[in-house]
Amino acid sequence: MDKLRAITVFRRVVELGSFKAAAEDLQLSKAAISKNINELEAFLQSPLIHRTTRKLSVTDDGQAYYHQVRQILDDLSNADLALRESADSLNGCLRISAPMSFGLTIINSAICEFMQRYPAIKVELVLNDQYTDLVAGGFDLAIRGAATLKDSSLKQRKLLTLKRVLCASPDYLANSDKLETLEDLQQHNCMIYSLSSSVTQWTCHKENEEKTFAITPGSYRVNNGLALIQAAVAGLGVILTPALLAQPALKSKQLLPLLPQWEFESHALYVIYPYHRETSRKLHTLIDFLVEYLAKESANPF
Repeated sequence: MDKLRAITVFRRVVELGSFKAAAEDLQLSKAAISKNINELEAFLQSPLIHRTTRKLSVTDDGQAYYHQVRQILDDLSNADLALRESADSLNGCLRISAPMSFGLTIINSAICEFMQRYPAIKVELVLNDQYTDLVAGGFDLAIRGAATLKDSSLKQRKLLTLKRVLCASPDYLANSDKLETLEDLQQHNCMIYSLSSSVTQWTCHKENEEKTFAITPGSYRVNNGLALIQAAVAGLGVILTPALLAQPALKSKQLLPLLPQWEFESHALYVIYPYHRETSRKLHTLIDFLVEYLAKESANPF
């Protein structure tokens, strides 16, 4: 038995949840995956995985063993990285997950500039607004926007504070009831970003006063920030959105900021990455680059 291969196979089976997915990920046959697991269980004299024709589950011993061998494999990977990434060159591949809207408008441009600076680095960028499991998906890092990130076994770094702006188009405002107070929002078509952590609860403050209030979702819900902005530009209603994302429409006056006396709760853009990538020079070089790039992008308010 090749023990290193066997524990690598075991790890990916646990993380991906099936023999088939692990086979595709490791570019092995399902028979080879099964053979490695069987040999490992025989060597350990303990079942690690219960499998039936319909599902797979990890035993208690398997869970404990997984956490131990994952750390060992991560340490080996870090040792390899330390040698491969020499002091005078950066190369290899980075697999990145990013939200669709920020990915298209900002992150992709940043990564293109990064690759021009470091031409030996290859990048695979996957754009998706849904939650991404970094370990199962084989990602080096992910960029996520949120008010706060939940406790996680992943490392994280804040890239940028995202101020949010309440806005609507001039046409919508010209044909709607007045909008001068927070209470007036109840009479307006408030369109919703459905993946927000606060879909129907908005928080804002001014001076020493803070308010959290419920809004009635309007006629449009969408899971993409750019689509929400396009709907607002089309005159369909009011939106609460990151100012950086809406900056072009605000600068061109296609959207107008509302209730400027109130400052709405900010969100933030974070980069997160698995612990076993902690020693990767190219990963931290990219993160430092993104911090610098996004600071410049956000320095031009609407």
